[in-house]
Parts: sequence; C-alpha cells; structure tokens
Amino acid sequence: MPERAVLSRAYHWRLHRILFLYVLGVLGFLWAMFWAEDQGLSRHWIGPIFLFCTVMAYAAIGVYSRTSNAEEYFVAGRRIPPFYNGMAAAADWMSAASFISLSGALYLQGFAGTAGHAGGLAYVLGWTGGFCLVAMLIAPYLRAMNLYTVPDYFQVRFGGRWPRVIAALAAMTCSFTYVVAQIYGVGLIASRLTGVQFEIGIMLGLGGVLLCSFLGGMRAITWTQVAQYVVMLLAFLIPVSWLAYKQLGTPLATAAYTQQLGKIAQLEQQLLHSPAEQSVVDAYRLRAQVLESKLRDVPTVLATERQALTEHIRELRTSSGNVGAIMAASRELAAMPKDEAAARERWTRELNETYERARPLGGIPLHSLPFTGDPHGTPEQQAEYEDSRRNFLALMFCLMVGTAGLPHLLTRYYTVPTVSAARASVAWTLFFIGILYLSAPALAVMVKFEVMNNLVGTHFDALPNWIAQWSRVDGSLLSVEDINGDGILQFGEIRMGADLIMLATPELGGMPYVVSGLVAAGGLAAALSTADGLLLTISNALVRDLYFQERQFSRVNEHVRLRRFSPERRVILSKFALLLVALSAAFVAARRSSDILPMVSASFSLAASAFVPAMVLGIFWRGTTRRGAVAGMLLGLAVTLYYMLSHVTALQTMLPEALRSPGLWWGIQPISAGVFGVPIGFVVTWVVSRLEQRRISENQVIRS
Repeated sequence: MPERAVLSRAYHWRLHRILFLYVLGVLGFLWAMFWAEDQGLSRHWIGPIFLFCTVMAYAAIGVYSRTSNAEEYFVAGRRIPPFYNGMAAAADWMSAASFISLSGALYLQGFAGTAGHAGGLAYVLGWTGGFCLVAMLIAPYLRAMNLYTVPDYFQVRFGGRWPRVIAALAAMTCSFTYVVAQIYGVGLIASRLTGVQFEIGIMLGLGGVLLCSFLGGMRAITWTQVAQYVVMLLAFLIPVSWLAYKQLGTPLATAAYTQQLGKIAQLEQQLLHSPAEQSVVDAYRLRAQVLESKLRDVPTVLATERQALTEHIRELRTSSGNVGAIMAASRELAAMPKDEAAARERWTRELNETYERARPLGGIPLHSLPFTGDPHGTPEQQAEYEDSRRNFLALMFCLMVGTAGLPHLLTRYYTVPTVSAARASVAWTLFFIGILYLSAPALAVMVKFEVMNNLVGTHFDALPNWIAQWSRVDGSLLSVEDINGDGILQFGEIRMGADLIMLATPELGGMPYVVSGLVAAGGLAAALSTADGLLLTISNALVRDLYFQERQFSRVNEHVRLRRFSPERRVILSKFALLLVALSAAFVAARRSSDILPMVSASFSLAASAFVPAMVLGIFWRGTTRRGAVAGMLLGLAVTLYYMLSHVTALQTMLPEALRSPGLWWGIQPISAGVFGVPIGFVVTWVVSRLEQRRISENQVIRS
C-alpha cells in the first residue's frame, strides 16, 4: 500500500476519533445540564451556561486552528475530506434563516403562502434543489481550477480587470445582506439566553464569530462548522422528536406528522365558525376604521392626542401622584410620532397590519392548501390562484439558482483535495441538510397543533411565562392582546413572528428548560457558522479581489510588487478587513430592520443574477467573451436591484418619476427579482459574446 494512502487513512481515522469524542462530550454536557435542572439549577443560569460553553468551544477550535499560511487561511490547505466538508457546508448553509425561520415560515404561510409570500415549501424545495445545480454545473469545474475565491474564476476565465471587480462587488453586496441577517439572529438568541439587551447580545455573539474566523480563516471555520453542525442537529431533532412522541407516540416526526394535518384542518374549520374568533375579527375591523379616520386629518388628530396626553400627565401629577402611571404616560407621550409625516407613516403601517389581523385566522392561510385562491372559483379567486402559483415557482427558481451562485458556499468546495471529492462533498452536504429540512415541515405542523389545541382558549391570567418573556425581547416576535375583552386567548389574538416558532417550541411543548437552552444554542451555532463564512468571503473580496488586484494593475516595479503582495500581507489585511466588516454588519443589524428570511432571500436573487449566467456560460461555452460576461453581469444585477429597490416604500419618493415602478411585473413579488435578472444575464451575455465573435471574425477576414 502506498505511503500516501496509509497517511490518508490515518488522517481520516484521527478525524473520526475526534468527532466521536466531541459528540460524546456534547451528549455528556446535555446530560449534566438535565441533571442540574432536575436538582434545582435556576433557569437564569441555564441560558448563560449554554451561551458561554458553546461559544468558548468554538473559540477554542478557532484558536487551535489559527494560521498565517495563505493556503490554510483561504482554502484550509485543500485537504478537508468530503464527509467533513459536507458537514461544514451544511452548517454554513443552514444559517439563522433555515434553523430559526424556516419552520416559522411554514407555520405562518402554510404550504400555500399568502398574497405577499410564496409559502414555506418554496424554501425547502428551492434550497435543496439548488445543490443539484451546484453538483452538476459549478463546484467540480471551479475546484479543478485551483482557485481561492469566486471572483478568481472571472479573472482566470475572462481576463482583465472588470470581470473580477464586478464579481467582487457583487459578492460583497449579496454576502453583506446575508451576514446582517445572521448577526441579527445572533443578537436575538444571545439576548434571550442571557437576558441582556438586544444590542449587547449582538456584541456577545460577534465575539464568538471573530474568534473563529479572525485567527484561522477557512481552516478554523471548517472545523468550527463541523462542531456547530453537531449542536444544530441535536437542537433541531430533540424538540421535534419530543413533540412527535408527545402528540403521536413515536419520535419519528418526519414519518408520522401527516396524521396531524387532518386534525389541524378540523381545528381550522372550528375556528373559522367560532363566534369568539368572529368577535376578534370584528374588533380589528373597528380598530381599522378608527385608524382610517385618523389618516383623514393627521395634523389635527396628532395635536389633539398629544394635548390630551399632556393634560392627563398633568392631572396625574397634581392629583394621585402615582409614579408608575406618570412614567407610563410619559413614555407613551415620548413614543408618539414627532411630526405629521411620521404619524402618517406609522398609522398607515398599523392600518395595514390591522386589516391583515382582521382576516379569518388572523390572516394565516389554511395550512395544507397547495396555493391560495381557487382555480374553479370567482375571477378574483382564479387570479389569486395564478399569482400564488407563479410566485411559488419564481421564488423556488431564485433560491435554486441563487444557491449555485452564492460565493461563500462555492468557496467551501475549494477546500477538498480533488474534483471527485468536490462532487462527493456536495452529496454529503445535501444529505446533512436533508436530515434537518425534512423535519422542518413536521415541526411547523406540530407547533400549530399545539397552539390551536392547547394554547387557544387559555385565560389571559393563566398564560405561561414564556409569552411575557419573549414579548419583552421584541414585540414583533410575539404579542397577545385581548381585543374582544372576553379574557380568553383566541387564535386571532396571537401574533407570532416567523423567527420565534423554532426558538419557543420547547417552552410551548412543555419541555425542560434545558431543551430551550439547547435550541437557542443551535440557532446561535447556525447564525455563527454562516456569519463566519460570509465575513471571510467579504474580507477576501475587499482585500484579495479588489485592493491587491488594483495594485497589481498599477505601475510598480517587480521588486516592490512582490514585497507588497506577499501571502502573509494578504492574510493580515484580510483579518483586519474581516473585523471592519463584522462591526459594520453589527451596526446595521442593531437597527432591527427586517425579518431574517426576507433579508436572506434577497441575497439569493442578487447572487443568481450577478454570477450564474456568466459563470455557467463561461464553463460550458468557449465562445463567452469578457465583454459579454461584463455586460450580462451588470445588466442582470441592475435589473434585479432596480426591481427590489423600486418597491421599497421608503425609497419610492426618492426616485425620479420615470424610475418609479408602476407595479409588480406579472404579479411577481420583489423577493423573487432574480427571475428577471437571470434570463436577462444569460441573453445579454450570449448576444454580446456573439456580436464580439462576429466582429473579430470580420477583422480577421479584412486583415487576411
């Protein structure tokens, strides 16, 4: 047997032994926490212990794997076995969106989705199907070229400066959008685990991200992500199996959860015909009418409300002197809109939300419908059905193609030894992702059954403590309101955010609090693992693909160029760029600008339109030219960005009249803007390349 094969076998066995010992250590830690909770360990300590122990474990791996070697820092030495690279890629892929929000999207949107969302199943099918494109069209060919970054491909294949510059800027744009969502998830989970403010939770989690990615680059990130996947797997499967055993008598949730679909359909019909639920709908309609009356005369209503609240505070100070009531009224006065524009914006938003809540079941569609509307109903229902089906397919297309273009994911397949290992690595990635993705619909169904069957009908004074605790973290995550005044919680009075469903599952299902800590630690691992890879991608694009490449094109002598562009210098500058990008993303995430899932989905449309057309044509068509690639990338990305931004309410007033979008194109939601950018990218790249080939041929004929 050759010496290399013996060394490879020894290396693999050492990795298997380390993984086995790590899994035993994690299971031992969980057993110790269950025992400590049973012995009376306070819940206030369980969350911080999970946060500290998991982050310190990841940090220890990052410190142990530290390196300044360029090959190790950028591509982990190209010696990661496919099994472990698949596990690391699955952790990189899962992200806060998949772990935290996917089950929530299925809970809130069902299979059909709503008028503005395509439905949770589009995410499951799109994200898993995208790996088939990665395996067949992208990963093996990029690995064969021995690259370091995705923009490397565009310079090697097309030559010149602009293909790489555009690819680097596009990688930074889509990755930054993605990483902001991850750091938002980090802050959300860290604040729930420790009880600190959301912004402080962001900084706590960010420290773990930097310790992993700053010191060791891709080498440290890979082994940290393997450790994080183990935590994610346990954190996802334990609660879903627990709920399945509680409701169905078997822990095999994926195989048995369909039994609950029929029960949910019956409960939905009961709620639709419930007089109490109808009274909730009527109460929200009445509130909507009040908001409409406010919007008819905003200045007068705003001045009247401010004056009435001021008089109320004055009366409290002169009569009762109740400090608590005075402070509450003062906070209410401070929270009032500052001017007419702010009042109009807030009341319009509240009006739209109220009208949504005034629909049956609080605006949540029936869970098991394939699409909204009715293909055999009224013309309005038929149009709604067609729009729902069109948006489902558009979103699935964008997620599939975007998966094949995400730079931080493709870079993972640079770390394996061979081209065949890249293909095997994609297969392992799909396997490890499928274990969790097949459980997400089961979790959504069983959580909805738990809410409808056990939580609905509870008296407000008997609601569990976790509802108040999550409401304090962020009111948009969870709020309950006795709007019909009967003192009993109705389904329409519960407002849950998609980011809450997974995190609150253990408490909703009555599990030990250790499971809540484990789920939060799993969500934290998902956010940290993806943030690590994204930050490294952005810093590499800044330093390796922009800064040093521009310096190479400048006129400097060879001796100065070699000294400036040494591998050690590249690694050092990449580390500092990573730190700067991480702090910038934390600042944006602290503004709590959006839910995690829409932010992540937008990055898929950007990656799909910017990278995939030129990349695929460049791989499979030798006639693709530099000008064709540049034109296709620019126009595809421009169309996608325009369609997204032109439908942002806050930006519409800033755009010139000619650039304001008249409405949706064929009813497609902005989240699926890539469905326009990708075909345009392919067509423009092909047309410009053909025209340039014809021009070159004509010049050759003339010269001859």
